[in-house]
Amino acid sequence: MAALSLIKKYLRFSKVGSFLGIRQIKHGSIWINLLIISIMTLTFLSLVVIPGILIGLTEGSFEQNREHLTGDLYLTTLSDKESIINTQDIIRVLDTLPEVQSYSVRYQIGSTVEAGYIKRDDFTKDAENLSISAYAIHPEQEEETTNISNFIVEGEMLKSNESGYVLVGATLLEKYSAFSDLFEPLKNVEVGEPVRITLQGNALQGLERDQAFLEGDSRPGQTSEFIVKGILDSKVGELSTAIFMNEQDYRRIARKTSLQAQQIAIKHTDTITDEQFKELALFYGFDTYAKVQTATEAIPKFLSDVQETFGLLGNMIGAIGIVVSSITIFIVIYINALTRRKFIGILKGIGISEGAIEFAYVMQSIFYALLGIGFGLIILYGFLVPFFIQNPIDFPFSDGILVAKVGPTLIRAFILILVTMIAGFLPARIIVRQNTLDSILQR
Repeated sequence: MAALSLIKKYLRFSKVGSFLGIRQIKHGSIWINLLIISIMTLTFLSLVVIPGILIGLTEGSFEQNREHLTGDLYLTTLSDKESIINTQDIIRVLDTLPEVQSYSVRYQIGSTVEAGYIKRDDFTKDAENLSISAYAIHPEQEEETTNISNFIVEGEMLKSNESGYVLVGATLLEKYSAFSDLFEPLKNVEVGEPVRITLQGNALQGLERDQAFLEGDSRPGQTSEFIVKGILDSKVGELSTAIFMNEQDYRRIARKTSLQAQQIAIKHTDTITDEQFKELALFYGFDTYAKVQTATEAIPKFLSDVQETFGLLGNMIGAIGIVVSSITIFIVIYINALTRRKFIGILKGIGISEGAIEFAYVMQSIFYALLGIGFGLIILYGFLVPFFIQNPIDFPFSDGILVAKVGPTLIRAFILILVTMIAGFLPARIIVRQNTLDSILQR
């Protein structure tokens, strides 16, 4: 019975408080209302957009890694192996799975690329050379899986029916490289010009390595001349710091008969998720021969750490915005209540409860917060998110986007409403608690 009467009491003063709150908003200055709503809108946007852009810097990099390097599922060598054992068995399984959209098999080899040896003026100095990774690929498979040709800034894509050509990563070349302080990039490399590529010892294994040594190749390794067919400039580091050759050329110069690869990038259809596809791969025993990772799991650790740091910075900046907004609401409500002190005293004198009056000011705060957040959501999802999708921010390591997932955005909106309610309640409580007679007489 006591609980029922308490509920009736709260319903009564909330009804009265709602009436008073709506009346104050209607009779208040439209310019002050617009100012407060604008502040709430900007606060909400700062709470969502700044963390979204900071996280979007790394999110863009994650997406590029997925689309242009790892695929949806990434198979690499086990820690104690030099290659993916039974690569051909894995390929045969992939060819039978309807969930597989495409895949690319890559053979990764340590190599040395040498340039400028034809046009040298001083033969007492060594020609330009760099130790880099070389990838032997099937060009059409790679293109279907990663669209690698999108990053060719000069020249053309490799073709499987052509021999003697390579793609060179732009970071290796002086005219593109931003890392000349870290290593000496190649100066004399242009499309159509030759380079010499020497595959290092790990390209030759077992009997092949021994045979190379017996034939007088003590590196051991094989050197061959290639023509630069194209230059790759990508924000995916592994693409722009490597060279790519045709798989048949790799087998020719390395005298390699083994079909065991080092990487397999797989894209699945939209009928299955990354996690479900990984479970399917594990069911077929892929983990016995290779390290199996989804695109998310294959993200470099330093990028994950950067994302966490950016997320923390964004939340800190958003928290400062909430504090500023709450202080603004506190000041506005306090001044509003202070100027209406006599009116509040009269309301108390005629029997309006303190709770109803306080509820009226809380209602005002909720009104400002909801309208501000509503306009913020319209701007966010109606303009900002589509804009950044069409016009990503050009950063050296990624194309930055605005990440604004619905769940976290609604949580931030709820926090902003809660803080605004408290900021509206406190000043009203301070004024309402004053002596009724002193309020009426303005003492």
